[in-house]
Amino acid sequence: MKKSISAFSVGKIILMGEHSVVYGRPALSIPFPAARVKTSINEIEGKARFSCYFYEGRLEDAPEKLLGITSMIEKILESFNERPENIEIIIESTVPQERGMGSSAAVSVSVIRALYKYYGREISLEDQIKWSDFSEKWIHGNPSGLDAATIVGNKSLYFIKGKAFKSFDNKLDAYLVVGDSGLLGQTREAVTDVRKLVDKNPEKYMALIDELGSLADQAKINIEANRPKELGANMLKAHKLLRQLTVSNDSLDSLVEAALEAGAWGAKLTGGGRGGSMIALCKDEKQAKEVSLALKEKGAIETWIARLGEDND
Repeated sequence: MKKSISAFSVGKIILMGEHSVVYGRPALSIPFPAARVKTSINEIEGKARFSCYFYEGRLEDAPEKLLGITSMIEKILESFNERPENIEIIIESTVPQERGMGSSAAVSVSVIRALYKYYGREISLEDQIKWSDFSEKWIHGNPSGLDAATIVGNKSLYFIKGKAFKSFDNKLDAYLVVGDSGLLGQTREAVTDVRKLVDKNPEKYMALIDELGSLADQAKINIEANRPKELGANMLKAHKLLRQLTVSNDSLDSLVEAALEAGAWGAKLTGGGRGGSMIALCKDEKQAKEVSLALKEKGAIETWIARLGEDND
């Protein structure tokens, strides 16, 4: 009987601190298990094959867009003293690309776990971070490592640029809804435009940056103390500040408003902005489903619901 295994990873959400994190202020990142990646490896004969939603064929013939992941696979196999042959790697993902949910890191971690499992190697957190960083550098150039660290450790993280990640306890008894605007996020352009605003009027825009950083600190305290209503207020304030930094758009604003009208405690964009996704905090599953429906009626192309709290990952 031919060998076949599967391994999994989850997405991630930036809860607070988008854009202000670039200026040395804190950000909060949480694992998001409602969106997952499954990597299956099957035993075949011949050269290694690779399959994802936009490519199916030999590993060695994969398009340039996949170089980050395929190069990582080849390096891992080399470290095992194995050749890229007699395996078929199949990736299935519900983590959307370029929506601020850590799709590239989630795919990398899932593939790493699958390769170690297939070849019977013990895997450490350090192995997963090392190899996912290798892949992410191909894709993003100089990633912060926050996505991979959140996904690998499956822990909520507090992050300040240039400092070590710190995990914190997610004590929230609440639900998070993610709504996909259907538009690709424009992180690079948004970061550039915020920099132009700061350079043009540092006093005005650095005050907004400082306030976003302060809100991230307040949010962490409210999460640890299980104060979801207060966190919702933090989220709404953050969204208003991000609008002033010009990183929201009509689609995201419309979805945030729809979530609030449906009863959410708070809502905001997540990730780089100018598209991508938004998040809404809800008191229970019933309300989360109502918010999810409201978001779809307002134009969200997909929604996900996850219960928060460390015990629910």
